Amino acid sequence: MSGGFAAYPSLNGAVVFITGGAMGIGAALVRAFHGQGARVAFVDVAAAAGEALAADLPGAWFRQVDVTDVAALEGAIAAAAAAMGPVTVLVNNVANDTRHTPEDTDAAAWRAHLAVNLDPTFLAARAVRAGMAAAGGGSIINFSSITAFLGPADLPAYVAAKGAVNALTRSLARAWGGEAIRVNAIAPGWVETERQRALWLSPDAEADWNREAALHRLVQPQEVARLALFLAADDSAAITGQTLLIDAGRI
Repeated sequence: MSGGFAAYPSLNGAVVFITGGAMGIGAALVRAFHGQGARVAFVDVAAAAGEALAADLPGAWFRQVDVTDVAALEGAIAAAAAAMGPVTVLVNNVANDTRHTPEDTDAAAWRAHLAVNLDPTFLAARAVRAGMAAAGGGSIINFSSITAFLGPADLPAYVAAKGAVNALTRSLARAWGGEAIRVNAIAPGWVETERQRALWLSPDAEADWNREAALHRLVQPQEVARLALFLAADDSAAITGQTLLIDAGRI
């Protein structure tokens, strides 16, 4: 099966803000939205990777931000809106899936995991809401994970955060639907990124995944990005409050 992929006229000129956009799925998101003619702003703690990506994409806006610094995150959103116009698409992609056992996760570690995997999802959404409503509506896309459904033992705080993202998505969809703001979540399965290859995606782990997945393969970052494009575009105008799985049929 071959051929091109969808173009979305409603994304041409849209202002898109992406967290964790410098590498992996985030970089695929930045490239995908830029390719649709959107005005893309993104933040990441990785300055060199973010600056290199922005330099490769004319008109892209980048700022180094640690999303656990609430003032810095909110300031970046305000600065991007001032430079490019009201944000009408927010992609809450940032996450940290470092493995951790329940026994080794003390109160400080628990709080640190939620500070990156849950808190910015709400805080960024809250920061764009007024401008998005004034612009006539928009789309917020939160990133969950199939771990919220599978509940692996070596990611308790991450699993809890992603489960909370699913619930938060439904709540915000109800809260802001009257302002034509749609809120959905994407729950990827195992996505083949450089980080996953370097840290956890061994041949044995990949073989185990393939035995469980209906399509017997990993998910690619650009495939996740194409789902985000659909959820951001007017083509999905009647879809809100949903968590969409993209996991090669693992669940």
